[in-house]
Amino acid sequence: YNSGYDSLSGFGYTYKKILGQSPSGKASKIVLLLHRLTTPLGPMFACASDLGVCLLSFIDQKNLENDLNKVQQHYKSEIIIGENHHIRQLKKELQEYFDGVRQTFHVSLDLHGTDFQNRAWSELISIQYGSTSSYHQLAERIGQPQSSRALGRANSSNKISIVVPCHRVIGKDGHLHGYNGGVERKKWLIDFEQNMLKECSKKE
Repeated sequence: YNSGYDSLSGFGYTYKKILGQSPSGKASKIVLLLHRLTTPLGPMFACASDLGVCLLSFIDQKNLENDLNKVQQHYKSEIIIGENHHIRQLKKELQEYFDGVRQTFHVSLDLHGTDFQNRAWSELISIQYGSTSSYHQLAERIGQPQSSRALGRANSSNKISIVVPCHRVIGKDGHLHGYNGGVERKKWLIDFEQNMLKECSKKE
C-alpha cells in the first residue's frame, strides 16, 4: 500500500507467490519487470520481458490478476518490481501519445497468443489512429467473415491496452461495446484521437 498499489487487490498475492522462484519452483533465467505508471485515465501497470512489453493494463481492471498469472505461467518466471529499456520507452511514447504528438507506437511488444490471436492483434495494430473498425470489418480483412465472435474473444484477451488499440473496435451498429478498461475510457480514447486529428488538420 505504501508503494501505491492499493487499487490492485491481487498483486500482493501474485507477487508473494512467485517472488524468488518461477511458478514451476525452478530458477528461471527470464525476469519479468512490473512498473506502475500514471496516465490521464488513471494508473496502469506495465510488465515487460527482455523482448518487449507483454502487458499494459489499468490497475482497476477486473481481469488484471488473471492476466498477470497467465503471463507468469507462460514464461515460467518471476515478476519483480522494476523497469527496463522497453518500459522506459513505453513511458516516453505514452506521454507523447497523451500529449497529442504521437500517433504510432514503436516500442517492442512481446505478444504471446494462439496463431489466431496474434493475427487478430496484428489487425488491431493496423487500425489507424483516430479511426474505428467493427469486428465484422476486421473479420473480412483477415479473409474469415464468419469469425466476428472469435475476433471479439481475441480482442478481449489482449493484454496490452492502448498500444494494441482494442479501443478502436466498435459494434457493427456503431455503438461502443465492452472494453477491459471500461466503456468510459474507450469513449475518451476515441474522442481524444479524433479531436487530435481535427487539431492537426486546423494547423495544416
